[in-house]
Amino acid sequence: MATGEAVRADASTLYVVATPLGNLRDVTLRALDILASVDAIAAEDTRVTAKLLARHGIASRVLSLHEHNESRRAVEIVKLLGGGNSVALVSDAGTPAVSDPGAKLVRAAREAGFPVVPVPGPSAVVAALSASGVEATRWLFCGFLPASASARRADLERLRDAAQGLVFYETPHRIAATLEALAATFDAQREIVIARELTKRFESIHRCRLGEAPSWLAADADRARGEFVLIVDAPVATTRSGSEAQHDPVLSVLLTELPLAQAVRLAVRLTGAPRKQLYARALALAGK
Repeated sequence: MATGEAVRADASTLYVVATPLGNLRDVTLRALDILASVDAIAAEDTRVTAKLLARHGIASRVLSLHEHNESRRAVEIVKLLGGGNSVALVSDAGTPAVSDPGAKLVRAAREAGFPVVPVPGPSAVVAALSASGVEATRWLFCGFLPASASARRADLERLRDAAQGLVFYETPHRIAATLEALAATFDAQREIVIARELTKRFESIHRCRLGEAPSWLAADADRARGEFVLIVDAPVATTRSGSEAQHDPVLSVLLTELPLAQAVRLAVRLTGAPRKQLYARALALAGK
């Protein structure tokens, strides 16, 4: 498994295969091995997957599996697995079953007793976070917000007091409304990263204050094109000190019961503050 040699798909196994977000060269060698050796590929859009397969000379059988037929197709694929066939699950881009179809199939395969093997690779969430400069030590993946304004507003109200950074997916026809809703619900001084068309020709990653985001988008019609990952940074208090002593009450209690290193580790989990900041305060409180 760790030799780096080419692999072949095992019988009666479902593989969850991550595929490129846009740049076809981002596919992994293991993904190509699996796609070429499975008996069938379940794809969100067969036309999109056909381009990737053609690029790499892969002729595996392709079945459609999307939000409208997933339940029915899952039954068929479980039967294929039962007959000794191997199947790969792919989405249009990135990692399947993350805000994309696939979770029902994965669950059905597992409940039927078949192995489900992840073949990791491109992920829009991870790609955006890695290039965002967001300092939050924790983040919450929220996926797509509801389409209706009232439901979207209700969801954001529930997230208003979350201490973590927040990550959303959004489509071009809803991006303006979503940025307006974010700016209206959260502190306008919070930072947002707007990542668009990741790995593609017109990729852009823009960081600004949340209150500035709607006007930035409106300034150029091209900025509303493509698929989006939005990262709202954590509230200032969770990522920056604000006051050096703000977490002293928590640290003081923990230091009376635990060694310094354990107290700091638990304080990081409780407050979300940077470890370096809490460690320095713990040293000061302990007189070291």
